[in-house]
Amino acid sequence: MLHVEKIKPLSKEFLESIGFYWHTDNDNTSYVADELVVITQDEAEAYYEASNELYDMFVEGAQYVIDNNLFHELNIPFNLVDLINLSWENDVNWHLYGRFDFAGGIDGKPIKLLEFNADTPTSLFETAIIQWAMLKCNHMDEAKQFNTLYEAIKENFKRLVVLGGDTNDFGKYYDGWRILFSCIKGNVEDENTTRLLQMAANEAGFHTDFAYIDEVGFSGKEGIFKGDENFEYWFKLIPWEAIAIDEGNLALILDEIVKEQKAIILNPAYTLIFQSKAFMKILWDLFPQHPLLLETSYVPLKGKKQVEKRAFGREGANTIIYDTDMSVLSKVGGEYENFLPVYQEYVALPKDDKGEFYQAGVFFAYEGCGLGFRKGGLIMENFSKFVGHKIKD
Repeated sequence: MLHVEKIKPLSKEFLESIGFYWHTDNDNTSYVADELVVITQDEAEAYYEASNELYDMFVEGAQYVIDNNLFHELNIPFNLVDLINLSWENDVNWHLYGRFDFAGGIDGKPIKLLEFNADTPTSLFETAIIQWAMLKCNHMDEAKQFNTLYEAIKENFKRLVVLGGDTNDFGKYYDGWRILFSCIKGNVEDENTTRLLQMAANEAGFHTDFAYIDEVGFSGKEGIFKGDENFEYWFKLIPWEAIAIDEGNLALILDEIVKEQKAIILNPAYTLIFQSKAFMKILWDLFPQHPLLLETSYVPLKGKKQVEKRAFGREGANTIIYDTDMSVLSKVGGEYENFLPVYQEYVALPKDDKGEFYQAGVFFAYEGCGLGFRKGGLIMENFSKFVGHKIKD
């Protein structure tokens, strides 16, 4: 049984004072659990190593997809293919951050990759800020976490300029370039997550601004604007597949902007390759029986307990768990049924003495840099709780 330690919960007043307003779920229960998962230093290091090794595998897999033109297999919209290729070819299109979701890693269970939220991952604020506050407000040593997420993202902003070089040389090469941060109006979680990233970019040394997506100007020949001001970088907390499907004209303009080198977009378009759950099948083909991977297929697996997901499903929506005879064990509906199905071997998540399951999320920003957990039922979905962690002495 995994080790969970109860703590005094953070008050709503405190959470709101630091900009965290999505603290209560629709059923009036707290979204942030009043507990910490206790892990060992060895377990923390294993999560770190797993995320680093997997990212290298993702890069190799993406090159394979591009070389063999497998975008259709990944359910990637055709109007983003050129932009993905463009962004992959030029190193200035730096991947800022993503989040690996893992089964195992605690309670003696091996780490297994479930998916990589590479484009617009959630729980950044929770992992970087809230769980640090959990320790501090409970008079614990806040250094006792695998959690350098905020500093790692700050360093990765500097790499937009120095790329593979030394981030200490940022000031030497920085030439006043500006980043515009954008999200959709009306979603407080997206906005405050975006503003947290903006703050990290400011601290890294960039000039920044914020605008809702409907306030941003786009021109294929001239770039990206807010009012009369032009920006060299644009960060958008808007999924690439949503832009492709719902804003086809914008996708075409962004393609031209990148082609003409008028702006750099974060996260880059190639992260959609990583984001597609169908990419897990590519990885399994390239690295069969790899200890960090689960068997994945575009068709149901024979005689195995398995999970059906949609290529671009989010927050557990349109997920089905099947028993070995394909009878349904658990199911969550949703709005992603038009995306292609993917079938992944089922692996049990660690659980506590109340029978609730825990899924690890490890953020990646140049390297593994921040661990957090979600707690819920067989399928982690929108009402799953965020759980912090601590490394035991």
